Amino acid sequence: MTHGTAQPGGAPALRLTVLVGEEDVWHHKPLYAEIVHRAHHAGLAGAAVFRGVEGFGSSGIVHTQRLLSLSEELPVAIVVVDTEERVRAFLPQLDELLADGGLVTLDPCEMISYRRRGGTGGANGTGAGEGGRG
Repeated sequence: MTHGTAQPGGAPALRLTVLVGEEDVWHHKPLYAEIVHRAHHAGLAGAAVFRGVEGFGSSGIVHTQRLLSLSEELPVAIVVVDTEERVRAFLPQLDELLADGGLVTLDPCEMISYRRRGGTGGANGTGAGEGGRG
């Protein structure tokens, strides 16, 4: 196993979390996938999608993954992290994508980037996984 090295000290960052339904779509494509694609295209440091097991939104209906009440509309959280300037520049794209609903939160955080030694990481030379910046 290759051990990564951390950038000395963390950098101030902003965490963008978008909450939508799993079945929400944008032009016949999952909405969460479109948001991740656009974040990647915008060059943001990283993004990930997390599927919830239970939740509710503006409809007030609780959707759950429990066996006896399977739901196709589970909550999904898309988390994007980068500098405040870059995240805020990305927000106008969400205006278009979330026209039918969704919730966005912004939280200040600290970003510590880990990189593989020797440049043996992915195509961009990072060990940060998909969307990591090199």
